[in-house]
Amino acid sequence: MRIVELPALAENVESASVLSVLVSVGDQVEVDQTIIEFETDKATVELPSPCAGRVVAIRVSEGDEVPVGASLMEIEESAADQETVAPPSPAIEQEAAPVESPAPAVEEAAPAAAATDRAGSSIPASPFVRRLARELGIDLSRVEGTGLGGRITREDLTRHGRARIEQGPASSGPKTPPLPDFSQWGAVERSTMSGVRRITAERMANAWNTIPHVTHFEKADITQLEATRRKLAPRVVEKGGKLSMTAIALKIVASALKLFPNFNASLDVEHGEIVYKSYINLGLAVDTPKGLMVPVLRNVDQMNISEIALELNRLSAKARAGKISLKELSGGTFTVSNLGGLGTHHFSPIVNWPEVAILGLGRATEEIAVVDGEARPRMMLPLSLSYDHRLIDGADAARFARWICEAMENSFLLTLEG
Repeated sequence: MRIVELPALAENVESASVLSVLVSVGDQVEVDQTIIEFETDKATVELPSPCAGRVVAIRVSEGDEVPVGASLMEIEESAADQETVAPPSPAIEQEAAPVESPAPAVEEAAPAAAATDRAGSSIPASPFVRRLARELGIDLSRVEGTGLGGRITREDLTRHGRARIEQGPASSGPKTPPLPDFSQWGAVERSTMSGVRRITAERMANAWNTIPHVTHFEKADITQLEATRRKLAPRVVEKGGKLSMTAIALKIVASALKLFPNFNASLDVEHGEIVYKSYINLGLAVDTPKGLMVPVLRNVDQMNISEIALELNRLSAKARAGKISLKELSGGTFTVSNLGGLGTHHFSPIVNWPEVAILGLGRATEEIAVVDGEARPRMMLPLSLSYDHRLIDGADAARFARWICEAMENSFLLTLEG
């Protein structure tokens, strides 16, 4: 009978919390099969079975805080495994920065049965690694494992993902099949992609392959806001700008980001960290003769709406004239895309990686709504919020979008909470 104990996981780590127990009493386990996942303040730790055999007792449950050396499980060893001299040390999947070093030498191969996990897959990888691979959009069958018996580790995923990005979007996901000969059906003409279009294609492909997108749709009643905008617009015109709904939306979004910092962050999967930014730089998607560009307005939270309108006009004009600098196209923390001028209502914008969310503005239209028990015409603005579901949950997205709607419906909210 083998007693499985919690080993010393790292320096100064005296206990760990049970994240999940991956086997049940009566299960047959193989050498190096992950049997329990732990969580410490430094890492997620996977404990592999030190032997092959049958689980006869489990002494911990999910959520238990377990000290080092505590008895976790009893395994009745198989006859073949009882001749093992010493159990392998636990494999630790750390949510920390992988050390840049040559790939470790492959250890002595474990028994063939160890290459099959509990789900029946022929790819040796832990549940944590499988979950991370799904989030990153990585096909495990394409990853070379360097762990025990060819086991795929977190470092293997990081190495594979970095190589995939360096090779460009063509290597991400399934290979693009060759195009047919279109000329067999009629005349064709080919045109070389512009540099802007090529970069856009690469970035959109990377964002779509990397980020699990979800889009939340809302409508804001901007009846009063639109009346106020029309009334005050001449003041901004006198300063050389234009008081557009986009400028107002940028101010509202900047205020919302202070209340909802997750939307002004980036996800560092490689290091297992969330990067929160203390500055608010808003990108605005602009349609130019050369293609899509995203000029960035810096420190929008420190500007009034007139200042935003002037800066917005300046950057948009430079982008359309092809005179905008790379510095003015970088450093964004959140992006806004307004397609209302083209008659669009709701749409699903793609998150501008490494940002985690983007807000789309549609065309405002007059609709009949019930207000104070009476049917009245109201000006309604469609909103489309796309977000990275790895960092932002649906409830958070709903609260963020509703706050923006409420701020558009009652501008006093900007002073009260923004």
